[in-house]
Amino acid sequence: MDISVGQQREMEVTIRLLFQDSPTEHLPYALRPHMKAKGAVTWFFGRGEEGHELIIGLGERARFDLEALRDAAGNAGRAAEKERVTEACVTFDSLEPLFAAGLDRHSAVTAWTEGWLLGTYVFDRYLSKAQERSVSMLHIACPGAEKAEQAIEWARIRAKGTCFARDLVNEPPNQLTPVSFVERLQNHFAARDVDVTVHRGEALERLQMVGLITVGKGSVHPPAMVEIRYCTDPSLPLTALIGKGVTFDMGGMNVKAGRDISDARMDMGGAAAVAGALDILTSVKARANLLVLLPIAENVPDGGAFLPSDVIRYPNGLSVQTANTDAEGRLILADALIHADRLGAKQAIDIATLTGNVGEALGLKLAGIWGDSGMTAKLIASGNDCGDRLWPMPLVDDYEELLKSDYADMTNISPISYGGAIVAALFIRRFVAAGMKWVHIDMAPPVQAKATGGYRVMGATGYGARLLADYVLAQ
Repeated sequence: MDISVGQQREMEVTIRLLFQDSPTEHLPYALRPHMKAKGAVTWFFGRGEEGHELIIGLGERARFDLEALRDAAGNAGRAAEKERVTEACVTFDSLEPLFAAGLDRHSAVTAWTEGWLLGTYVFDRYLSKAQERSVSMLHIACPGAEKAEQAIEWARIRAKGTCFARDLVNEPPNQLTPVSFVERLQNHFAARDVDVTVHRGEALERLQMVGLITVGKGSVHPPAMVEIRYCTDPSLPLTALIGKGVTFDMGGMNVKAGRDISDARMDMGGAAAVAGALDILTSVKARANLLVLLPIAENVPDGGAFLPSDVIRYPNGLSVQTANTDAEGRLILADALIHADRLGAKQAIDIATLTGNVGEALGLKLAGIWGDSGMTAKLIASGNDCGDRLWPMPLVDDYEELLKSDYADMTNISPISYGGAIVAALFIRRFVAAGMKWVHIDMAPPVQAKATGGYRVMGATGYGARLLADYVLAQ
């Protein structure tokens, strides 16, 4: 799809963005108040050679931000595709007072483009008939932002990295196994300025990655630790981005139950987020010193699978009672954190679909974040800007007693259901080296959208890709 910016043009469809208080007397049709509500989509079709108009509601002006603009673009893009529109012009007239008040025009162009591209995303790889795109030309009428090629390209790169993460998370588990996941990463980054190392089998034994070895014992697909180095500025402190990559979490011997547990394929959302972020960063040749660690495994029951009450010992000396095999994510994140310290990382971010408990606290649109206050504040700021929102959560030292085991240094799950996300973060903290700055992000709720709205299409959201990329770029 071609995207341009400039003065308003006559096209097949004109898209108008309206706030609740936007004047409409000049329009040749009457609008009901609800048509300007946030998320509202209203068509006015012309006759014969007349153009069509699409009204997109923005809601209250005081609550507007770039996230609202991304959502509006996603709604507009899907509406245009549904009506098989071939070209469209969106006018930013209603945003002029906001531009005068300081809103950056190029940032608005990026947000609209990003929202349109993400909102029209489809995962149709396994459909007998792929969905054809109809819109071939999108023009953004925003005088004063004519030289916006860089803003458009930046939006394309961000959307591409996010859609890469979405594609990975949406894949069915028979197509994205631990082996094929590794191969996809190798192929995807083969032409990028990165060094990829895959630790499997004897290498995992040698590195004493006991969490990965243990979790992967029940699967016919061997586990792996994918290590990717991206360094364009070695003077920067080494930052580790760690993403949980469980391609299907059946719960191991603590088998999950339910009428449909297809969502268990999304338990590699953290790894996908990190991969998407790396795609964005390498596409723009970002200044960075990164270590990406993706522990990848499948957690399924089998005669060889690990059992509740097994004891494993990590190379940092800690022994762990695996009281519940469905609390496997923290076991493999521990391997990655130990390895990050081994390779000299000064700060680490681990991101994982770790607990359902965090959703009970925060709902389905926020991820929880624990750890270093400075890193937390920067990540929250990045999340507020890009829409991958975070909420700071406490590391309650008194809850450490919930990790007590009768015959190991610690257990991998609390004996009570309350505060499970906090206890999981406390478990992971025990594997953070002294002197290493660290945060843990539990993204289980926003890894997927349960319904389509704004620029989030039902299914994988690609949460974390833009968040992590923006954090690294801000360093």
